[in-house]
Amino acid sequence: MSRILVTGGASGLGAALVEKFVAAGHQVLRTDIGTTYAGDGPYLRLDVRSPEDWAAAVAWCEEQWGGLDILVNNAGIATGGRIDVETLDEWDRVVDINLMGVVRGCRAFTPLFKRQRSGQIVNTASVAGLVHPPMMSSYNTVKAGVVALSETLSHELKPFGIAVSVICPSFFRTNLADSFQGADRAMRMSARQLIEKSPRSADDIATVVLAGIAKRRFLIVPDRPARMAYLTKRWARPLYDRQMNKIAAKATARAVRADRDATSVAETPGGGTTHG
Repeated sequence: MSRILVTGGASGLGAALVEKFVAAGHQVLRTDIGTTYAGDGPYLRLDVRSPEDWAAAVAWCEEQWGGLDILVNNAGIATGGRIDVETLDEWDRVVDINLMGVVRGCRAFTPLFKRQRSGQIVNTASVAGLVHPPMMSSYNTVKAGVVALSETLSHELKPFGIAVSVICPSFFRTNLADSFQGADRAMRMSARQLIEKSPRSADDIATVVLAGIAKRRFLIVPDRPARMAYLTKRWARPLYDRQMNKIAAKATARAVRADRDATSVAETPGGGTTHG
């Protein structure tokens, strides 16, 4: 039985992971940004942007459990957009949560894992950290950063008996789209459609992820579309480039239409433009 902390554990993949860990007999501390949680089991508010919240999480694990076996850095938000449309404030937000939130978690718990001479860090990235579709520069960048951080730590912490895994799924059904805030409305709508129309659920992804964690596998790519995209980039780069160029052309056409429609609505009397 392992002692496990999961960030972003109140919904989506985090909630699915918590449920499966508990069902397998593990002790799990669910954390999220809300002050309370109505479900079963221990819960702790943890804003991954707050060093104080991370210090409190370490203290909780030491006081209640005497340590921790697995840290799952899962909390994150959806973002994206064209480079000239997405704002720098949006970039700052996603870097602070999706990348620096993981960095803070790793920094907070590594001293404890080193003292124990054991532990496992599991970071949720995305297939966007391995392959980089157009119109998603901020999201691709932070997820690639999580993959790079994870690989670095897998070597750096190995002498201390600490394993590191990184999860890289493609789109799956979750409430992640609700966190998408940004100026690029066209890309926000496209991302929501990809998430909501996926045939895969968070539960499907969590099942594969748990098996990878149990094997202490470094790279966990839990679904076939993600694996195919990754392998195509590695072994058939010309094909990969052609596919990405086609995606860019289609996405550009959709965005231009969406921008034109939004402008037409705004300029129509009663459609949103205020005069006077």
